[in-house]
Amino acid sequence: MSHPSRLSADQSGITEAARLLRQGALVALPTETVYGLGADARNDRAVARIFEAKGRPSFNPLIVHVPDVDAARAYVQWTRTAEILASAFWPGALTLVLPLRADSGIAPLVSAGLATVAVRVPAHPLAQALLREFGGPVAAPSANRSGQISPTTPDHVAQSLGTRVAAILDGGPCPVGVESTIVEASGTPRLLRPGGIPAEALEQALGHPLAIRDGSEAISAPGQLRSHYAPAETVRLNAADWREGEATLGFGKVAADLNLSPSGDLTEAAANLFGHLHTLDATGRPIAVSPIPMHGLGAAINDRLSRAAAPRD
Repeated sequence: MSHPSRLSADQSGITEAARLLRQGALVALPTETVYGLGADARNDRAVARIFEAKGRPSFNPLIVHVPDVDAARAYVQWTRTAEILASAFWPGALTLVLPLRADSGIAPLVSAGLATVAVRVPAHPLAQALLREFGGPVAAPSANRSGQISPTTPDHVAQSLGTRVAAILDGGPCPVGVESTIVEASGTPRLLRPGGIPAEALEQALGHPLAIRDGSEAISAPGQLRSHYAPAETVRLNAADWREGEATLGFGKVAADLNLSPSGDLTEAAANLFGHLHTLDATGRPIAVSPIPMHGLGAAINDRLSRAAAPRD
């Protein structure tokens, strides 16, 4: 497979990435969570290229990335919940789902025809620099083929997408390693997807518990497909022991092919999750995974693993 060009993490690379976005091309950019497959969120044809490159269902909405709260207000109807959470966690691994402004100019494909859109202010300095250089909203799902393991390094992007992406802005490994937490921030605040910011921290900022999305509801935000983040082989969860022929992914004091965190640190485990899944997937063997605690970032890790292990549609 041919590989896309790599752009350096300096002003020349940022300038070239912004130029490509203005031309309607796709550019992979680093965020603190995972690499995003970026396109001008106002350009219908560019956004359509995201779906084509990923093989992504058109009913699955995208996240719009902007540099700051003022930029977000230009595209969505702001709420008190949004103000509280943005003040506490932006820039950062939090996405807010809010009603679209009538004059937003966001391409309809971005929101999958919904009246709301998911918006985030990323903390990664290269993402921030690119957004400011580009001067507009960037729609950016994870930079991989739809349903596959999310990319946390430039090599992951190149291996999954090849020249479906024009260029990769090379920011090295992503420090958080799982996607952003998504919260519906109009009406009653609801957790739509666990992610890089634990629900407990969000609830502390709000002063009350979050409502939880009913799994039977229609898709309202990215990352809600039942089978997602999936390796080529099967994934066995909560494995108390290993079976012959399995590639093993441990947590805590467990002997395994790879260990998310030998010390049981959930932050370290989240950062290692997708990279370790990529490595084990390359072995061509079924993958078995140790039990992961459900508190803090463990909720996001277990969410990704349960989707990786779900029956393929």
